[in-house]
Order: sequence, then structure tokens, then C-alpha cells
Amino acid sequence: MSSTVITNIAALVTNDPSFGGGSPRPGTFAGAGASPLGLVRDAAVVIDGDRVAWTGESRKAPATDNRVDAGGRAVIPGFVDSHSHLVFAGDRTEEFNARMSGRGYTAGGIRTTVAATRAATDAELEANLVRYLAEALRQGTTTLETKSGYGLTVDDEARALRLAAEHTDEVTYLGAHIVPPDHADDPAAYVALVSGEMLDACAPYARWIDVFCEKGAFDGDQARAILTAGRAKGLHPRVHANQLSYGPGVRLAVELDAASADHCTHLTDADVDALANSRTVATLLPGAEFSTRARWPDARRLLDAGVTVALSTDCNPGSSFTSSVPFCIALAVRDMGMTPDEAVWSATAGGARALRRTDIGRIAPGAYADLAVLDAPSHVHLAYRPGVPLVSQVWRRGVREV
Repeated sequence: MSSTVITNIAALVTNDPSFGGGSPRPGTFAGAGASPLGLVRDAAVVIDGDRVAWTGESRKAPATDNRVDAGGRAVIPGFVDSHSHLVFAGDRTEEFNARMSGRGYTAGGIRTTVAATRAATDAELEANLVRYLAEALRQGTTTLETKSGYGLTVDDEARALRLAAEHTDEVTYLGAHIVPPDHADDPAAYVALVSGEMLDACAPYARWIDVFCEKGAFDGDQARAILTAGRAKGLHPRVHANQLSYGPGVRLAVELDAASADHCTHLTDADVDALANSRTVATLLPGAEFSTRARWPDARRLLDAGVTVALSTDCNPGSSFTSSVPFCIALAVRDMGMTPDEAVWSATAGGARALRRTDIGRIAPGAYADLAVLDAPSHVHLAYRPGVPLVSQVWRRGVREV
């Protein structure tokens, strides 16, 4: 393996708070000027194989086999998109058009995608998945979690996860997305299927188990039964929680030590306190609110309470059809009360926390060499220049892929 130094970096986001007078507690932004971004000016990064070997000021960089000039650009960790739904077929343009004309979003639209996904071939589903993974990579995403949830039969859920596992390490079993039409008269039987035969077929392909805990989907008792069964099979919980209404999802996520509670739009003070005193990350998905004209999550409330926050795309064909983390960063800054520093941290290190990973989401010795070079002198431009394709290079595990 050869070593490479990327030098002449105007501003390097390391997410290592030991650089740049960072906050003493990683992930917090308390105190005047404190930030866990670990920003280094006039910086360099040394890559050895697939890992970061050194970071610091350019003038102190050690000798390497290869040298790359960043040309005064900013470099950030590759985005960690910890919530997406990419194994699907079909299109919901008509639903989106109707919703933008005044119809509200409900969980029922998922059934349209379920029908199209069941009818698709393996090759069609895989081609779709690969297309959207490549689209995300071009925009700086180097780690991407994706879920099943559009098959809702034993065979269709298992094939979705099998296909996903061939292309990403972060795979989530979401048989409990909705109760499908063929079980509408007996939801208890579907809960038994999801936590029994379907789980047995899907567990070998997945790392995580998720439930849409929401009115119109699964209630707290059903969600607890499914997540507990998954945990017994070695899958760790995640929860779609409190997206459309107040409910038990967030507190259930904390109770079960879920890695993340995702959406977190409708929260009581007790929900916020529970998150702040747990390891569970609040994953916010502003693309969903943008695409449904729904109420924005209050990121400021969560951050001020000490909750760890992640930002993700929720890329799916119904409620958030974007693979662009930069777009979600801009929305979070404009409409959710986040600073640019907070949004960038949440889309990188925060996403890594939501996946319980320490080898991604940061540019520090020992971490994977996953990074994005921006055609801008600062990470702030991700929010400052919304909609502009600023990612000019993407390195994943030490290899330039874009």
C-alpha cells in the first residue's frame, strides 16, 4: 500500500475536538466559540492504505509516496447518511404533485411503492439501488444505511436485504413499515409474521431492525414486541419515532437503547429529556418536511438540551426523494435552527454516532479515509450556497472515487 498526502487545504474539518480549541465533550457546542469540528487551517491529510494516518498543518506533514494539491479548498469527512429507503421500484410523482396541491401526507402512500416493488425483478431493484448509491456518492456520501420495508412478505423483504447487503454494510430490516393490505383485517398476525418467520429469513442480511411507530402504522406495544424479537436475533433497534404526531416512539427507542430515534418532530419535554440522558441519537430528516410541507423538527431545542443530533436524507420515493446531504444541511440551517457547524457535524460525526461507528464521520488517525473536497474555502458554503454542487472530489477508504 502507498501513502498519499492531500495538502494545501484551506480549512479541514476533522471532527476531532482536540484541534482548534474544540468543546471538551465531543458533539456539544457549549461555550463561546466552542465546536467539536476540530477545524485546522492551511491543513494536510495523510492517507495510508484505506485509513487516515495523520492530520495537521501542511507545513508539518510527513513525507509520503504521493502528493495531491487541494488548491485551497475545504475538506470535510464523507457524509454519513444513516437513514434511507433505497430498495424500491416505481414512482410517486402523481402523489407528490397532488400533495403540493393541498393533500396532506399519510403513511398510506407506502402501499403504492409496495405494489411496484413486489412486481419488480431482482435486476430492476438492484439497478435502482446502485443508481441512487452512486448519486449519493457524487454528493459526498461515503457511508449509507438503507432499509427494506417495501416488500412486506417474507420473500420480498429477504431479497431486499440480500440486495442491499451486497452494496452497503449498514442494512436495516424494516418489515414493520406498515401493515400491508393483505393483513389489514388481522394486524396481530402481521406483527407475529414480522417478529417470527420474516425475521428469521431477514436477520442474516441485516445489522439493524426498525419499526415505523406511528398512527396508521404500529403502536407502542406492537413496536416493542417486534424490536425485542429482533434484538434476540442479534439485530440492534432503530425507530421511526414521532414523525406525524406525538406518541411513544422516542421513549421506546430510549428504553430499548436504540441507536437512533428518527424524525423526532413532535416531542414532549419528557421525550427531549429522555434523549438527552441516553445514547440514542435524534436523527432529523428535513427532506421529509420539505417534501410534505410538514412542521420542521426543532433542532435547536434538542441541541440546547444536550441531545446528540444526526442529519440524514430519508431518501425514499414517497416523502423525501432526495439523496443530497448538502441540501439537507442547508434546510437544517435555514429552517431548523442549526448553525452551519452543527449541521455539518450532524451530517458526518452525528451520522456515525447514529450507526454506532467510530471509524467513519471524522478525519483522524485510524479512521477510514473517507472525505469530500469542496469547491469552496469553507464548510460553511454548504449552507451559504444552497443548491450549488460544491463537492468536487470524494475519497472513500483511501481511493478517489469522484
